[in-house]
Amino acid sequence: MPKERVQKKSRVHQQVAQGPRQSQGITFRTEIGQHILKNPAIVTNMVEKAALRPTDVVLEVGPGTGNMTIKLLEKVKKVVACEVDPRMVAEIHKRVQGTPEAAKLQMMVGDVLKTDLPFFDVCVANLPYQISSPFVFKLLLHRPFFRCAVLMFQREFAQRLVAQPGDKLYCRLSVNTQLLARVDHLIKVGKNNFRPPPKVESSVVRIEPRNPPPPINFKEWDGLVRICFSRKNKTIGASFRFSKVLEVLEKNYRVSCSVKNIPVPADFNVKDRVTQLLQEGEFEHRRARSMSIDDFIELLNLFNEAGFHFM
Repeated sequence: MPKERVQKKSRVHQQVAQGPRQSQGITFRTEIGQHILKNPAIVTNMVEKAALRPTDVVLEVGPGTGNMTIKLLEKVKKVVACEVDPRMVAEIHKRVQGTPEAAKLQMMVGDVLKTDLPFFDVCVANLPYQISSPFVFKLLLHRPFFRCAVLMFQREFAQRLVAQPGDKLYCRLSVNTQLLARVDHLIKVGKNNFRPPPKVESSVVRIEPRNPPPPINFKEWDGLVRICFSRKNKTIGASFRFSKVLEVLEKNYRVSCSVKNIPVPADFNVKDRVTQLLQEGEFEHRRARSMSIDDFIELLNLFNEAGFHFM
């Protein structure tokens, strides 16, 4: 009898065959950002970059089928994994069932943006990319402080996080994040390291919150930065000449004066006063794209000392 031919498997096929059994047969929901990180070397690299300690509590967001979760459970005291898809929750429970790691895992089912975050020391996550921006600020405004976060983002979003004054991608996100944290780009990750592959390239970023935080009201800070970057190629003077901006500033100014029992002159002109302040501080002809965090702090103090607020 002729020998039966055995089809050789490529390295890619072997990797898939060796992957977690729990992921087989699952249809991933890309509309909610389900792109499972399948490359174990990158999972290991992210865990190592987090510099975990045996006593740590780790927050993981979007654990998927648990490839990262299993690695984390081997290293730390406890993992709190937040997952919106009940199917994934069931898969992770299957993987740890009957193992010592099962007692160290806490699953939170739901939307992380609508959930109160628990106490944690470190956050490690392959995030659904559509929640990147709101999650970063939820994280940075969380108390008590965590030590660091190692997060997977869309490449361009990661580049915006670390951009410096003068860079093409420098924006409001860059300024707001770097006010509250030190941000470092760690590694680039190609789309073929995910299943199914996303349409964009990815990057891993480390975020370390500034502790203590700067003595600045973040809502007011963001109000100022939002105006400055509304037309980032325009001068600061031009950004503050829009009628809607001036209306809000005048309203806030009058409220501030009323609270402090300071009379507002009958001939008060908000546009003239704002222009005068920007000229005195030498900001009128500057542009947001080239201003540092210290520059924005100086600008905020300039307005606040004159009775103008951005809340």
